[in-house]
Amino acid sequence: MSSRRTFLKRAGLGAAASTLAAPAVLAQGAPIKWRLQTYSGAPLGAHVIKPQIEAFNAAANGEMEIELYYADQLVPTADLFRALQNGTLDAVQSDEATMASPVDISVFGGYFPFATRYSLDVAALFQYYGLNEIWAEAYGEVDNVTWLSSGAWDPLHIFTVDKPIRSLADMKGLRVFGVPTAGKFLSRYGLIPVTIPWDNVEVAMQTGELDGVAWCGFTEAYEVGWADVCKYALTNSVTGAWFGSYFANTASWEKVPPHLQELFRITIDQSHYYRNVWYWGGEAKLRVEGEKMELTSLPDEEWAQVNKDAEGFWDEVASSSERAGKVVQAFKTYAANMEKAGYPYR
Repeated sequence: MSSRRTFLKRAGLGAAASTLAAPAVLAQGAPIKWRLQTYSGAPLGAHVIKPQIEAFNAAANGEMEIELYYADQLVPTADLFRALQNGTLDAVQSDEATMASPVDISVFGGYFPFATRYSLDVAALFQYYGLNEIWAEAYGEVDNVTWLSSGAWDPLHIFTVDKPIRSLADMKGLRVFGVPTAGKFLSRYGLIPVTIPWDNVEVAMQTGELDGVAWCGFTEAYEVGWADVCKYALTNSVTGAWFGSYFANTASWEKVPPHLQELFRITIDQSHYYRNVWYWGGEAKLRVEGEKMELTSLPDEEWAQVNKDAEGFWDEVASSSERAGKVVQAFKTYAANMEKAGYPYR
């Protein structure tokens, strides 16, 4: 916008009038084409990204078009980062851990145990506690990948097919589909994390290959059909919100004119807002009104132990790199401030 204002200021009225016709000519040319793949399958993608892409394509007015692909449609989810970096994909929506980002903060993407209690915690951590700068720094060291924005998804619950969890001992030997970091933490209680293509999860639970999922909250479980397969839902939430991000191939991003870059960022924010409302309302409503799963809970003393164990997990991760230590310190400072602030924050 600044370069356009400078031009108009310098140009005469006649020159400005003739030059302003140029965008119409440009709009008649071939639009910029992008391919974006999300970590999510189509039923979930209908909420976590499709509205944003549809809004962007409509507002781009023919200058740019983004083709949306769901989990594993173009490349396996585990290969998302490499495909983004080499230009097979122009953009990706995922958490770092699921797409195996080669950065020292990838462990925080997805579900990091007890890092958040509510979805707004994610936005606050990025805006006020330095995570924006940390993420930008980390990806600034990676060739041909540009991190654009992070937002919140749903809390993490464990849903099981026919084995209720009423104690930590009940987790032992359960094979569950889930995101890497939370799976690593929960494995200390005997849970067995299993990675398979997203679209195969429901069938795997029906055939007994999986005992359940530790991937999402109630809203997703009902939306994608997993609540139709699972009989039990553990109300104890290992963390309050998933960290997800948008990334672009740097070469592709730099070919996009500034006004369309800004439009893409605006629609990302729109997506963050949509998800926050969809998840926040859905989680409470389905816990109270949902009838497809029986709710179970861990005993208070065992849940207190899980919280205590998470402190040690935080310290282990903090020691893995200086930057990881900064993130964990941000979590600690934020949690302390929320506790001191009291109601309605904690």
